Amino acid sequence: MSGRSRGVLLVLCGAIFLEGVDVAMLNVALPSIRAELGLSTGALQRVMSAYVLGYGGFMLLGGRAADLFGRRRMFLLPLAVFLVFSGLGGLAGDGWTLVLARFVTGTCAAFLMPAGLSVITTGFPAGRQRTMALLVYSGTGGGGFSVGLIVGGLLTAADWRWVFFAPVVLAALILAAGLPLIPRTEEARGTEEVRTDGTPAAGTAAGRRPRLDLPGAVTVTAAILLFVLTVERATHAPPVQTLATLAASLVLLLAFVLIEHRSPAPLVRPGIFRTRSLVRANLTGLLFTAGFFGFQFIAVLYLRELRGWSTLRTSFAMLAMGADVVLAPLLTPRLVRRFGTARVILGGLLLAAVAYAAFLPLGMDRAYVAMFPSLLLIGVAFALVHGPLTMTATDGVAEREQGLAAGLLYTSLQFGAALGLSAATAVATAVAGAATAPGDAGLLTAYRTALLVPLLTAVLAVLLSPRERRRRRRLRPLTPPKPALCGPAAPDGRGE
Repeated sequence: MSGRSRGVLLVLCGAIFLEGVDVAMLNVALPSIRAELGLSTGALQRVMSAYVLGYGGFMLLGGRAADLFGRRRMFLLPLAVFLVFSGLGGLAGDGWTLVLARFVTGTCAAFLMPAGLSVITTGFPAGRQRTMALLVYSGTGGGGFSVGLIVGGLLTAADWRWVFFAPVVLAALILAAGLPLIPRTEEARGTEEVRTDGTPAAGTAAGRRPRLDLPGAVTVTAAILLFVLTVERATHAPPVQTLATLAASLVLLLAFVLIEHRSPAPLVRPGIFRTRSLVRANLTGLLFTAGFFGFQFIAVLYLRELRGWSTLRTSFAMLAMGADVVLAPLLTPRLVRRFGTARVILGGLLLAAVAYAAFLPLGMDRAYVAMFPSLLLIGVAFALVHGPLTMTATDGVAEREQGLAAGLLYTSLQFGAALGLSAATAVATAVAGAATAPGDAGLLTAYRTALLVPLLTAVLAVLLSPRERRRRRRLRPLTPPKPALCGPAAPDGRGE
């Protein structure tokens, strides 16, 4: 790997590190934010969901924009906007300002992340070099999350607003390094319009002005937003309203499908879903992140608000989940080479299911040593699932659609995060409201029940995880035919 390639990888890893540390720091700071701004549990959850909704809702548009308008442009420009609105979040005086800031920064990440991933999948040669780059890249994201747990605790102890100001500094450094390093080869390049089978449409050519499917982007984003809103409000909204928002979400999703089939330049080419490995990887990623974020949200609330742990103590307690920062670049490549990506992913999902099940027996006096194995196993599971899942989702996809494939994967991951948060919150709120035991006992029951959400998603992910490709075996005849020495073959198959 050349020095410039290492520099490019360093910048891309810096961006995904920024995303991981930004999310983790906010998660740790949530109770402090609630205390100062007087936010309810639902409002607190919306602050988190705003980011992942903007991230997941615009990810398809961001991935396709990277293919059309250049990966460099779609990496650097959103990074600059992210910097500005992260600073705005630090100045927020109410919950809705935080929601706005998080939604915009999430939308920026929706353009930034697919562009970065597609730079790797198109700029690094296939084989060992690309595999290592992808695993280092995904492991860095996990490292950012782990560092964010500690740094977030330290910053929150001083003032929770620093969890918004710190990413401003990091984003500025990445932007300064990315300007000279990210290659310009993709910028301002036209693109061919493609049919649903992936072949160029008649009359189109490279160099033609790029076109974005804005109707498709609007409908799919609105569909995702409404669906998550339905899940979030299901326990405290009238049934008629819940059914109305669910129906509206399904109608918008149907409209999106029709738009994509008729559009000459679809946001998502329908034919791409014929790639089974991509479909399974996206479904698995959705379920895995749903469980991961749902678990992490409930675990932090349990330690902070039920057990009364400090922000810093909670941060160090959750640090075990950062085991992937070491395992992803060191252990995962060896396991992938020996067993293949599908088996490694399956092993990680099974570990996650075991970890969630082992964490279920919560109690008011449960020792940390009893919780530690579950937290460590979740970190190991993340190392085994995330990187290989990225490889599976982009394998076999044409170079001109690498941004789209990355966008689909990140959409699934972030939609899963939003869905997991909403589902866990909805279950906890419903059980807490219906609990007969008062005070802490009722809250403990609510948290226990909410932890069934990540366990269920992990089990479903095991069932839907990617499978190894089966090679077709050629049937060999019992007696190979003799080659004809001269002239045409006789009717019985022998030469004359």
